[in-house]
Amino acid sequence: MTDTWLTSLITAGPQEGFELAITLSRRGVKYTQPDGEVLHRLRPDYAENADSLIAGSQVVAVNFQTVAAANDYWR
Repeated sequence: MTDTWLTSLITAGPQEGFELAITLSRRGVKYTQPDGEVLHRLRPDYAENADSLIAGSQVVAVNFQTVAAANDYWR
């Protein structure tokens, strides 16, 4: 994947920042496992697993912390 899609972490506000954090998280999974067929095949394994869902939420939270810090917490 060589497309340039992330040009800045600066966002208009927290909502946009959270959406960027989700995008960062999803892109991270896509970079780690680029085969869409494998991703879809594995989805049932984690879709109903509380530990997997919590781990995914933690990744989003870390990315949101990064985006919030880049935006000086929208002050």
